[in-house]
Amino acid sequence: MKLVYICSPLAGDIENNLRFARAACRYAADQGCAPIAVHLLYPQILNDAVPAEREAGIRMGLRVLAACEELWVCGNRISHGMRCEIAEAERLGIPIRTVSAEQIQSGIFIVAERLTRDVCAQNMPGFLKDIEITPEEAPFPGMELCP
Repeated sequence: MKLVYICSPLAGDIENNLRFARAACRYAADQGCAPIAVHLLYPQILNDAVPAEREAGIRMGLRVLAACEELWVCGNRISHGMRCEIAEAERLGIPIRTVSAEQIQSGIFIVAERLTRDVCAQNMPGFLKDIEITPEEAPFPGMELCP
């Protein structure tokens, strides 16, 4: 099973971006991979609004990336943090795959169609909500983690 690093935005519309990251992880799992999305973990213990903690989270994420076999750039925009992750993957020679929001949404709808045939789907309201990724991220001034 391939370990893949999920690279998608966090800042901006955090709620939708987290929903999208979870969907990207599900998409990767459905492809037979073991996904890791550090931006689903580190915001639980670090404050992204504090520049030093944001930088620490990015640095920890880059360390996790080094253990992965691929980096998947997910969605339709690349944030500052994502640029750092992509640059590090290139530096380490880790293969980079691009996965569009449409591909991920299609995967969700395929899974959802299977679930609607099952009684369990009745207990999952909101599962078919559209995922939109349009907010822009404004990194902190003077943040120097990557080129």
